[in-house]
This record gives sequence, structure tokens and C-alpha cells, in this order.
Amino acid sequence: MPATKFEYRFRFLIHAFIYLLGFGLIPVLDTYTPGILQALGVTTRSTWLVISALFAHQHLLTFSSATIAVLLVAVVFMALAAWFRIWGSAYVGMSVVQSPTLQATGPGGRAMLADGPYRRTRNPLYLGILLHTFALSILMTPVGAIFTLALIWIFEFRLVLAEEPFLTTQYGQPYRDYMAAVPRFLPAPTPQVPSAGDKLHWLQAVLGEVYFLGATLTLLIFGWSFNANPMRRGLLISLGIGLIVRAFLPKPKQD
Repeated sequence: MPATKFEYRFRFLIHAFIYLLGFGLIPVLDTYTPGILQALGVTTRSTWLVISALFAHQHLLTFSSATIAVLLVAVVFMALAAWFRIWGSAYVGMSVVQSPTLQATGPGGRAMLADGPYRRTRNPLYLGILLHTFALSILMTPVGAIFTLALIWIFEFRLVLAEEPFLTTQYGQPYRDYMAAVPRFLPAPTPQVPSAGDKLHWLQAVLGEVYFLGATLTLLIFGWSFNANPMRRGLLISLGIGLIVRAFLPKPKQD
């Protein structure tokens, strides 16, 4: 089922609410109903520690090596998320990224966008969010991580299902050909359509997606302490900075 107009308009808040539940649900239950979690065998440890302990228990890696390996995977996913977000935003512009309504994605909405990352995947911005969520999940409890990954995936898919009919109506057969050539999420190893030569807005994209850069730096700087709490605080600070910066960027169109 496609996302509704309400969900699309408030997609940022919905993402934030899902992440909040992922991080906070089990800790809150542990505070107020610890007996229930213990009876169900639900751990309050982070997914990072649980995966590392599992590798150590299976004698695949030492616990110390496993924690480093999990961190490195998370950093790679976080960096890829930031890259796809910035790369995609540089082409569509932050006014489209932040728009509360569906927008045609070409320059000024006049032409179909098929350049940059959009030559390899139709949804680089949503792909960035999915990669970002995988990286974030190591700081959540396993239950919170599974809950968040499932809901974010479902929500991203529903957002895409809302966009595709709109863009098909806007562009007709060229967009149908584009959908047939370019994967929906998983990037193709090589560009699948010719470059349109669209103008990039790198500075605006970097500023608009500064949260994702901050999140990557947070893992790189604080991850080596192997303590999830400083990283959670770093993520909140990055989010705050990102919201402030976005407030000064070009305003999205209101329909």
C-alpha cells in the first residue's frame, strides 16, 4: 500500500518516531517492567555487544576483534549512507528533498532526472536511509534493531510506491523505460541510462545532509571507546545541527 499524503508530508517525523522507539522501547520497559523482560529473555544489551559475543562464543573472532569488526561494518554503512544522501541531494536539490508534497525531480520540475546516482538506482535517498538504519541498529537492543529495520524498510517501500505512479503520470513512457532499466533500490554496478548533464548543488547538499556526515564522524570518533552512550549523544547533537542548518536552506514548495 502506498504512503498516504499525510505520511509523505510528515515523513521526517515518522522516521524520527520509529528511531525513537527503536532506541527507547526496551530501555523504558526495563525501567518500569524489568520482570517481564527477564521472563521473556529479552536482553537490554546493545546489538553491537550481542553480535560480538556471538562471534566470540562461536570462536570465529575474539570478543575484542568482533567489536572492532562490527564497528567497521557500521562505519562503512554509515559512510555509504552519507554519500548516497549527499550525491542524490546534489542533483534534486534540497527544496525537493524537504518538500512536503510529491515533486517532479528534474531541474525546476521540467525534465525527468536521470543523472548521478539516479543512473544506478532510482531511489538513492531512500537507499541512504536504509543503510543509515543498518548502521544505527548496532546501538539499539536486538529487539529495537529488528523493530526499527522492519518498520523503516516498510515505510521506505511505501514512500516509493507513492512516488512511482506520480512520476509515471508526470513523465509517461520515458519514466516507464527508466523504471525498466534502473533498479529500484540495489545500485547497478554500472550506469544504466545516459547522463543528462544536470547541474549539481554540492554545497547545498552537504549542508542539507550534514546530519549524515555528523553521524559518520560520531561513529569514527567515539566508536573506538566501545561505549554506545557517547555515540548516541553524538547522534543527537548531529541531528540538532542538521535541523538548524536545514532551517536556513531554500524552503520547499508548498502545495
